Amino acid sequence: MRTILAALALALASRAALAVPSEVRAQYTLTNHGVAIGRIDETFVRKGDTYSIQSVTRSEGVLKLVFDDSITLESAGRVNEEGLQPLRFGQRRGKDASRDIAATFDWEHGVMHSHFRGEDKDVPLPKETQDRISMMYQFMNMSPRAGDVVMAMANGRKVEHYTYRLVDEPRIRTPAGEFDTLHYRRVTFTPKEAHAEIWLAKTRFNFPVRIVFDDPNGLRLEQALVALEQH
Repeated sequence: MRTILAALALALASRAALAVPSEVRAQYTLTNHGVAIGRIDETFVRKGDTYSIQSVTRSEGVLKLVFDDSITLESAGRVNEEGLQPLRFGQRRGKDASRDIAATFDWEHGVMHSHFRGEDKDVPLPKETQDRISMMYQFMNMSPRAGDVVMAMANGRKVEHYTYRLVDEPRIRTPAGEFDTLHYRRVTFTPKEAHAEIWLAKTRFNFPVRIVFDDPNGLRLEQALVALEQH
């Protein structure tokens, strides 16, 4: 889910990185058609001109009974005038190391080096590409922009481009409270493309407070903010 939704960060224009929090702790609930299936715990730490992010998703509820697992995403890199610039990205499965992904970003040569299932490959790296989790935190370094925007996102194995549109600015309720938000929606061009929407809290540095992902096969995942600390 986050692979597609996090790409929205590049739909925003540059803002002064020094104004954003140096530490963030967030927790989300994860539901499928309203049924609780997981919990997501995240931390973001900025020290000087470097940052690190960890996001851990754990099975809960009905899913935990049949599929008790966890997925950890990690990103580390630099902070510059454009915000976050990832240097390393990793994805780990708690019970299936064969699906782990490791990637490094060589910005000087415009290449992402990817390692997956014993194979190494190099992938062209467009400027301002974010990884799956850094994108969510890149929102804090940006200001909103209307219209259609094409962006690049790396999942550690490949880089894809997406188009998103700012559709409205509603006030929404989450388990963490009510927020005035910027609501973005993915622009799709074929029935086979997944639909994705995200709501960013205006007064909390454009932090994502609700995310909805609709897969063409019927999967509907919703990620809702439960707790947020920003320092």
